[in-house]
Amino acid sequence: MALASILHAEQIDSIEYVNLTKISSKIASETLALKVGDELDINKINNAIKEFYKFGYFDDISVKEDNGKLQFIFKEKPSIANLDIYGYKTREEDIDSLKVLMGLRKGSMYSAQRAKNAKEILLKELEKEGYINSIVEIEVEPITAGSVSLTFNVNKGDEIIIKDVNYVGASNLDDSDFENVTANKQEEFASWWFGQNDGELKLDQLPYESPRINELYFQNGYLDAKVKDPFLKVDFASNQARLDFFIEEGQQYTTNSITIYIDESILKSKELYPELKLKKERTFNISKLRDDVEYIKTQVANLGYAFAQVKYDIKKDEKNATADIIFNVIPGKKVYINDVKISGNSRTLDRVIRRNVYLAPGDKFNLTDYNDSVSKLKRTGYFDDVQIQQRRVSEDKMDLMVKVVEARTGNLILGGGYGSYDKMMVNASINDNNIFGSGLSLGLSTELSARKSKFQFSLKNPAIADSKYNGDIEIHNTDTEIDRDEYELDKNAKGFSVGAGKEFFRNFYAGARYRLDFIEENYDYDDEFVKQSGKKYYEDTDYVTSSITPYVNFNNTDDFYLPRNGIKAGSSLEFAGVGGDSKYLKSSSYFKYFYSLEDKFDLDWIFRYKANLRVLIDNGQINQGDSLYLGGPKTLRGFKSYAFGPDNDNGTYEDPYKRMFANSLELSFPLVDSAKMRWGVFYDYGMIGEENFNDVSRSSTGAVFEWVSPVGPLQLIFAQPIDDESGDDTSSFEFSLGSSF
Repeated sequence: MALASILHAEQIDSIEYVNLTKISSKIASETLALKVGDELDINKINNAIKEFYKFGYFDDISVKEDNGKLQFIFKEKPSIANLDIYGYKTREEDIDSLKVLMGLRKGSMYSAQRAKNAKEILLKELEKEGYINSIVEIEVEPITAGSVSLTFNVNKGDEIIIKDVNYVGASNLDDSDFENVTANKQEEFASWWFGQNDGELKLDQLPYESPRINELYFQNGYLDAKVKDPFLKVDFASNQARLDFFIEEGQQYTTNSITIYIDESILKSKELYPELKLKKERTFNISKLRDDVEYIKTQVANLGYAFAQVKYDIKKDEKNATADIIFNVIPGKKVYINDVKISGNSRTLDRVIRRNVYLAPGDKFNLTDYNDSVSKLKRTGYFDDVQIQQRRVSEDKMDLMVKVVEARTGNLILGGGYGSYDKMMVNASINDNNIFGSGLSLGLSTELSARKSKFQFSLKNPAIADSKYNGDIEIHNTDTEIDRDEYELDKNAKGFSVGAGKEFFRNFYAGARYRLDFIEENYDYDDEFVKQSGKKYYEDTDYVTSSITPYVNFNNTDDFYLPRNGIKAGSSLEFAGVGGDSKYLKSSSYFKYFYSLEDKFDLDWIFRYKANLRVLIDNGQINQGDSLYLGGPKTLRGFKSYAFGPDNDNGTYEDPYKRMFANSLELSFPLVDSAKMRWGVFYDYGMIGEENFNDVSRSSTGAVFEWVSPVGPLQLIFAQPIDDESGDDTSSFEFSLGSSF
């Protein structure tokens, strides 16, 4: 009342903001909505104080007035100058991730409520890892008037181990079936061994265990199954627990009939039935039912009905233990693309993105085109993330919002070293898969030492003039000097290749590549050594390889560096003899398969398989460098590159190897998602021979560390040969940069 009396009909002569540093005076004046010369208005001042508090920067705000002089005095919240977490996590990157999760960082505003919220998040993370009754204490130490040091001291509680899990009432499914879908499992013998259950309690997952088990029963046809919330009994004296699930299974149902109600003028129902996963007179499976819903929706959406709905009903016959399935399709109206809007591309040109989107303004919506557009954009390697959102404009129109997060596509590598044989070595390379955002790929590299000099240039255009045609060119020159006790070799290889191709239909490419190489090999042998050995040695030779290679490729994977689903396959036939000296046929085929286990088991595991098959046919002349080889990261890990094939280290002539097959099985697991790090285990098997595939056969197993680093894909390979023999060039560790599985 006193303030109101003072302010009544007073005129503002000046406005002052005291201790205000978090926002500018201009913003403060806009918030106040009063200026010099205005009459004092208590309502506006009260509203301004409320608005100032909304910024979240202030602990207290007071107002003084003295003969028209208006003064706002702010007490700002201190900022966090230092933030530490002790007693939980040791790796710096883990602690940084934890701080992000807690919503705190250096420079952010401190408040008791924010610290309390961060503490609760920290306690929940501890519970997720099975630590019960953990304690987190917060220390707040003032540094200056406007800053504090914040420390979270963590006393991790006891880690509870589940010693016994009981599925009471379960008679038709085994414990192993439940363990495939639950997160909390009974501790197994040798729990520290890979693949064994460690039994650690995951409290945050307990609420989801019953629905998971219920889902498992529905997948096996038990539509009446009921699973109560789990009962957990913890013995804190021993830090051990018992977990009980109480289950009513009911009877197993068989699919009796399947009926699809759809407007036959849009799509004939008889075309849908053969592709359904649910089958009559087979056990009902809720997962297959959902897959069928998506299949029907996709087929209808592919005809332009983007907002189609597929509803289903399950009619149970308890007496006969059968279920009738009814699908009701509500198509709505056909939907057309109004506009395609692109955002997030500060570097990549819009046209480069648009040419990889299969839908354009005016097109009828197609769900397959929509999904394939996302995959194709990810396969370019230009983006870390791609999202295409649908925004409904009207009943029959939508906008596609293409949102991308650009990846680092270029890198510069400089390296060097010193070896007793090569002496000083220097290598450098520069490459960019998206020059100036144009989609062009450029590579330039050099390697220099006392024994070797190598230069290479490459340029590739994946879509010439934004068409379905592609082209590439590569130029190289290599000089090599080999100095052995038995001989010296000076070798020069120079040449180029040029290719052109076309995407004939979606994900399928075909084309041809021409290669021309000039090879000069000059040998200087110890005559006495050659005379005594009685062996055949390579002679000085100059030859030209001129070849043309038609090829076909298929790629429908969902990412460039880290595919989780899809197939890569290709085949080529190099015909050497288009002029030149070399005359041979070389057939090369490869197949790669990627499958994510996330949908089935809710785990970010990736199954991978690849196979390589190569055949070399003598068509008149096969030279030394044309032989097939086996070994190394690309074919057979655990053995050095070129471990099996003609051994030319001592200059002794060996016949070329003409048959080769290699394949690999691999299971990949996440390590640090935010850093794009993964690890995996593998099994490799390969064979090679001069005339037969199995003259030499070897296998290996091991583990691999993967990182999509700023300079490209990096692999650290730890391998162990299984059936190596004396004299084999084995390798227990390999380093690979620039290539992935």
